[in-house]
Amino acid sequence: MLEFSAEELCRPAGQLSAEALCAAAARGEILQAAPLAYDTQRQLRFSLGGMPAVMPHAECALGAAEGQVRDIALLTRVGKPTCFVVQRPGAGADAPALLSRRAAQQRCREEYLDRLAPGSILRCVVTHIEPFGAFCDVGCGIAALLPIDCLSVSRIQTPADRVQVGQQLLCAVKCRDEQGRLVLTLRELLGSWSENAACFGPGETVVGIVRSVEEYGVFIEIAPNLAGLAEADHSLVPGQAVSVYIKNILPDKMKIKLVVINRALPEPVRFALRYFITEGRLDHWVYSTPGSRKRIETVFG
Repeated sequence: MLEFSAEELCRPAGQLSAEALCAAAARGEILQAAPLAYDTQRQLRFSLGGMPAVMPHAECALGAAEGQVRDIALLTRVGKPTCFVVQRPGAGADAPALLSRRAAQQRCREEYLDRLAPGSILRCVVTHIEPFGAFCDVGCGIAALLPIDCLSVSRIQTPADRVQVGQQLLCAVKCRDEQGRLVLTLRELLGSWSENAACFGPGETVVGIVRSVEEYGVFIEIAPNLAGLAEADHSLVPGQAVSVYIKNILPDKMKIKLVVINRALPEPVRFALRYFITEGRLDHWVYSTPGSRKRIETVFG
């Protein structure tokens, strides 16, 4: 299956020659450049290799011609990588190149996104973050939601605890919403309890991040999909970096017992994502250990 890239990862066109642009137009290649203006005619204006190019309002996005896209979504493209296909090469200032983002998005949807099934793994880029989740570019500027509860099994307060704007991710398709838009999930790719716990051993001291302070103890994350429990300590706050001693690992109970060693680490901590699955399609995923009474799993389809 042909894979379409997120907008900012498409081939840059700002310095391409006229001949290269003509060749890209003939191939139907999807390019990207940052528009310099959104003018009074509601079109995006570009300079490609010193040559002018325009993207009429109706070509700025899928749904723009039908009035389904607000002007604010288009004028905020100014200065940002914006993908397109060259519909007509330019012939100077009197006949600038004609670009279409709508055509690129239409191809991406029909030839790629519409063919993805639940469990399919795809690449995307985080574009902005809300309290309820992160929005990701899954191809040519088409957005999909990655809900906060799909970011990891380990508890987090905000999506910003796990991902950042501009970060490239691997995700799986969770489902489609009522409008047919993709909903993504990340946690299944970050490993089961056993896979993550195998990276640690009793007697080790490691860096952790406080995720939740409860009456009965403190949950401390030691990997993006793995947390342990330390004794109650209300001087700790969510997001705080600490060092912890791993006292015990109990696979049957799916528990890790921790002891906080250092509460005053000088720098904030963000764990890099470690993927245990990177390609293909998932049908069924189980986080829990075989002996655990708690069952955490995902069935795709």
